[in-house]
Amino acid sequence: MASQTTSNPNFPIKTVVVLVQENRSFDHMLGWMKTIKPGIDGVTGSESNPLSTADDLTSKRVFFGDGSLYVDQDPGHSIQDIFEQIFGVPWSQDSAAKQPTMQGFAQNAERKTNGMSDTVMNGFKPEAIPVYKELVAEFAVCDRWFAAVPASTQPNRLFVHSATSHGATSNDRKLLIEGYPQKTIFESLEEAGCTFGIYYQYPPATLFYKNLRKLKYLVNNFHQFDLHFKRHCKEGKLPNYVVLEQRYFDLKILPGNDDHRLMMSLKARNLSRKSMKH
Repeated sequence: MASQTTSNPNFPIKTVVVLVQENRSFDHMLGWMKTIKPGIDGVTGSESNPLSTADDLTSKRVFFGDGSLYVDQDPGHSIQDIFEQIFGVPWSQDSAAKQPTMQGFAQNAERKTNGMSDTVMNGFKPEAIPVYKELVAEFAVCDRWFAAVPASTQPNRLFVHSATSHGATSNDRKLLIEGYPQKTIFESLEEAGCTFGIYYQYPPATLFYKNLRKLKYLVNNFHQFDLHFKRHCKEGKLPNYVVLEQRYFDLKILPGNDDHRLMMSLKARNLSRKSMKH
């Protein structure tokens, strides 16, 4: 049964739970956690970017702040945008050999929307994200964890469970619909006699792997989160490898909960309304 854990006495860890949130940088979400856990390689507020790398010496610089409440605009996260953010110059064949400076974030943001440089050069105070604050206080934080692909969402999600995006550097609608053909950790777990389960609140992104669309997996390995996850935890029936698939988009009666910008915006507005009522 997919909901049964396979135990190996040589390994004390019986279950690994994987939850992947949305497009957020480490400094943006956890950089200011350095104030409560000094060992984190976070931010101090001395970090800055020029508005124009072409006039680095004379350009106004935007310093990193702690004023994030929500992000109501979507910063660029295509592979071309991220190239400019990391290398400080727009992508071209001539610029491909440059050394990374990490000085192009403000410039790229301002190119997208006037004033967006202030948005991207800000992070959350620990008090603004209390769940993360508690997790940071109680557990280890990896501050050298980098995106597998300097690009948009799905190539990185593909890497999580298969160690490759099959060459994808963007959200290719045609290939996502057809399904990506590479072998995943799920097949490897099955071959090793281990179990896995995918608990979803929304149509799961793991179905972008073509192999997981097989009937045997759909019947035995996919579980509706609200109906099964807590019960399987309580009964000790969680599989060895658990993937949680949260709500990726806002619905009228049910907001997203994957830390995407729209969901964070809705949370902040609801919080503001509650504060005004009290």
